[in-house]
Amino acid sequence: MSSYDVIVIGSGPGGYVCAIRCAQLGLKTACVEGRETLGGTCLNIGCIPSKALLHASHQLHEAEHNFAKMGLKGKAPSVDWAQMQSYKDEVIGQNTKGIEFLFKKNKIDWLKGWGSIPEPGKVKVGDELHEAKNIIIATGSTPSALPGIEIDEKIVVTSEGALSLPKIPKKLVVIGAGVIGLELGSVYARLGAEVQVIEYLDQITPGMDGEVCKTFQRLLAKQGLGFTLGAAVQKVDASKTKAKVTYKLRKDDSEHTVDADVVLVATGRKPYTDGLGLGDLGVEMTERGQVKTDSHYATNIKGIYAIGDAITGPMLAHKAEDEGMAVAEVIAGKHGHVNYGVIPGVIYTHPEVASVGQTEEQLKDAGRAYKAGKFSFMGNGRAKANFAADGFVKILADKDTDRILGAHIIGPMAGDLIHEICVAMEFGASAQDLALTCHAHPTYSEAVREAALACGDGPIHS
Repeated sequence: MSSYDVIVIGSGPGGYVCAIRCAQLGLKTACVEGRETLGGTCLNIGCIPSKALLHASHQLHEAEHNFAKMGLKGKAPSVDWAQMQSYKDEVIGQNTKGIEFLFKKNKIDWLKGWGSIPEPGKVKVGDELHEAKNIIIATGSTPSALPGIEIDEKIVVTSEGALSLPKIPKKLVVIGAGVIGLELGSVYARLGAEVQVIEYLDQITPGMDGEVCKTFQRLLAKQGLGFTLGAAVQKVDASKTKAKVTYKLRKDDSEHTVDADVVLVATGRKPYTDGLGLGDLGVEMTERGQVKTDSHYATNIKGIYAIGDAITGPMLAHKAEDEGMAVAEVIAGKHGHVNYGVIPGVIYTHPEVASVGQTEEQLKDAGRAYKAGKFSFMGNGRAKANFAADGFVKILADKDTDRILGAHIIGPMAGDLIHEICVAMEFGASAQDLALTCHAHPTYSEAVREAALACGDGPIHS
């Protein structure tokens, strides 16, 4: 029986980062993974392949709409879907092989197979039993479907099936206007599909800053995405080649149907802990099926920890990574910490959307006195040159102290620009601190500085 200081179950962003950090801290470490490749959902059927398709489809959009304006004349490229899929798979392979290399470099054992915990201190993988002083559950999440809707990953698909469709559908219906649905919906819209998004709530991207939501929906509609909001899907009837979606409008209870070649069910995700044996162990769970942990990621069973999508909090790869590093530090006798107030969220459509900290709605509900500094990318020279002037940067700061409380960006490279503000918030900076920092010209980042200036005497270029 092999023995380890730490066995991590799951090799997604939380699990593999945790395993590497444990090894760096001198702990003998193994990682359990049942897939043929490391990296979990994110690298294999989530974040990475979807970004590859978003990038490829955006290049097509640029060729079709903006190349001629720049003097790049000629016929726009046609779509070779098989080659695009091959490119996506190559990107996945490069990333998963990279993790294999890191495991070898850090002397981490990959225990191939699906893991379970028959008793504290023991992990079973296949027929083999392994000992571990510490066990970390990093099993991630799986798509959650609506009751009565049967997923076949051919006509009615989750995000996994949507990434590998045999052909581009003429009509795609997306159930759920969250991050996954809008990213994949925008991919297929750019590739020529008619895309209809059906959302139960009265706005897209629930929980996002309201002003960003409205702008985001308007820009996506301009790109050809259709929206039906306040609609409760009743059922999906699928044949071998088509599907019919039935929904009711909540405002008047009227029933409607829409036909589709493919239906993408993007109604969120749920923790994946099946087969671990947590019930028999007596591991406490939350009402939502998450593993219950304390501030050090420990469960109620000594020596068993959990991180990432399996526990409470936003289901984000980078949140899982931070928790993976933090729990490794805790086990090694150091101080592990995650600042949950400064975890950015990003939607990788075009334009991108990014946020960190609190929204205006949250600040108003809390009765917090704040000021909002806003700057449009229309005033940014680089954005105008690159046909990327849609959107804005908004910074929210405390009215009295000027400390940054949140930021919301819709525009070019928003997912990268947000991190300047994350670092500022991590160090307790004021909006004035950002405003007094020199930003290179011409860059998109100048819009961040201008929004910070707008929290004071006002922006320069607006």
